[in-house]
Parts: sequence; C-alpha cells; structure tokens
Amino acid sequence: MSMTAVEELTTADRCDRCGAQAYLRVTLPAGELLFCAHHGKAHADRLKQVALNIQDETDKLN
Repeated sequence: MSMTAVEELTTADRCDRCGAQAYLRVTLPAGELLFCAHHGKAHADRLKQVALNIQDETDKLN
C-alpha cells in the first residue's frame, strides 16, 4: 500500500458512505472510494489490507 498523494481533495469531494466532505481517497483494484474522516477511521483496518493507495488529508481538520 502506498501513501502517495494524487490530486488534492476539494470541498466538492463527498464521502461515498454518508455524503460528508471527503478527507480520504482510497484506490482499490476495482476503482476508487472517498471517505469522510469518520468513515475512513471506522474502516481503516480493512482498507489498509485491500487498498492500493490511501490518500489521507485528515490533517486539514486540525
């Protein structure tokens, strides 16, 4: 799993679970998912196992 940045997430990028602003972009073999900080954290263990890349911009929250 790589932690390299691709394109910066914007306020228009929304979580695929709840529609909140996305702070994580997860690249999987079958495509890409966006997550808010809450759902990214909730699913972090499993995502780390299957993701090709995780772009984490949760530092923007602090």
